[in-house]
Amino acid sequence: MELGIGIGWRPEIAHEVEALAGIDWVEAVAENLCADHLPDSLVRLRERGVTVVPHGVALGLGGADRPDPGRLAALAARAELLGAPLVTEHIAFVRSGGPLTASPGLEAGHLLPVPRTWDALDVLCENVRIAQDSLPVPLALENIAALITWPDEELTEGQFLAELVERTGVRLLIDVANLHTNHVNLGQDPAKALDELPVEAIAYVHVAGGVEKNGVWHDTHAHPVTAPVLEVLAELRSRVEPPGVLLERDDAFPPARELAGELDAIRATLRKAAPPAGSQVPVGSPARTVTVPAAPAPSVSASSVSDAARDRTAVAQTALLSALVAGTPAPAGFDPARLRVQSRSLAAKRADVVAKVAPELPEILGDGYRAAFLAYAGGRPMSGGYRRDALDFAEHVLIAGGPADPVARRELTYWWRDRSGSRPPGRATRLIRAARAALVGR
Repeated sequence: MELGIGIGWRPEIAHEVEALAGIDWVEAVAENLCADHLPDSLVRLRERGVTVVPHGVALGLGGADRPDPGRLAALAARAELLGAPLVTEHIAFVRSGGPLTASPGLEAGHLLPVPRTWDALDVLCENVRIAQDSLPVPLALENIAALITWPDEELTEGQFLAELVERTGVRLLIDVANLHTNHVNLGQDPAKALDELPVEAIAYVHVAGGVEKNGVWHDTHAHPVTAPVLEVLAELRSRVEPPGVLLERDDAFPPARELAGELDAIRATLRKAAPPAGSQVPVGSPARTVTVPAAPAPSVSASSVSDAARDRTAVAQTALLSALVAGTPAPAGFDPARLRVQSRSLAAKRADVVAKVAPELPEILGDGYRAAFLAYAGGRPMSGGYRRDALDFAEHVLIAGGPADPVARRELTYWWRDRSGSRPPGRATRLIRAARAALVGR
């Protein structure tokens, strides 16, 4: 399946995407699309013959729980609505807790790395097979960017991906910006990862921008694509011709001419890095053989191994996520300083997304919005999605007696009532919620 050169479709740049020359396909965030109605811009693109691929961000296939049937059905519905040739998701976990750990459920609000262990691989592979059986088209999974690494990992990223493909037949969405991020943050060599992963399984490639702050690379999707990221793209192209390459941009959208310039840079990189005719290493040649460490021999039945692996994975992921969003102690083996960086990044991401789904909140609170939200998020993990988070934040501000400006306080009260259908809670309700929050924080 040849896709060509594409760009991430976002409502903020819908007009610019339609006007760009040489766009063969686009990718749309699946969770941002209605199940029974497409935005007019995507309808027009499809009428022109532009392929649209839904890109999921909320399945959490790397999590300890089996995939939620409702989320799988929603992703399948988007694929059918778009007539998509495939759907994509991430090798990540996004929530933890719940029945497997007999603890409150926690939401990360972002993609977190899966430990590259045999336990986590067993869980991921079963989850992927469940997803594949539920989807009407093939599935491809994306490697993610990370600020932290798990202790005692048993496989490299390339080995982990190779084993995943071998066991499930899933396709890969390789994000070269994420490979660069992991090089800066974790010291992982992009060339080694590309040598080890099965490049013949690549469905397409992501290219995106980021920024380095205090020695940490942040995969922002809000900055221009940098030369080091294009160098990783060139490394990949020297090994294989990817069926598709897509430019991602999620914020701080530049003028159309800058988007066009980045697409031109991607095309030029692919052209220059292409090996001379006849010189490319053929797929499956001995030069690309990958040695994967042997998995430990099971001591019990396969189903019991899976259940035990899920339990161990659930405990580990819950301990990590709780440290990141609820302020509990750092699990053994993690760098506490790097966990603080990841925690701040999650809170900032949460503030940004709430501001998008509820733009009235920063309008009402003005310059004080961000500080107020970060203070709120520091002790209150997200558990019900971003729209619920926006309501809970507004309620928190009102209970605390803010905003100081009476006009803003009145506007915030009206906003909260319009969406919650009730009055701000009384003293008894506040005490119950405080007790519940204390239990979550333990």
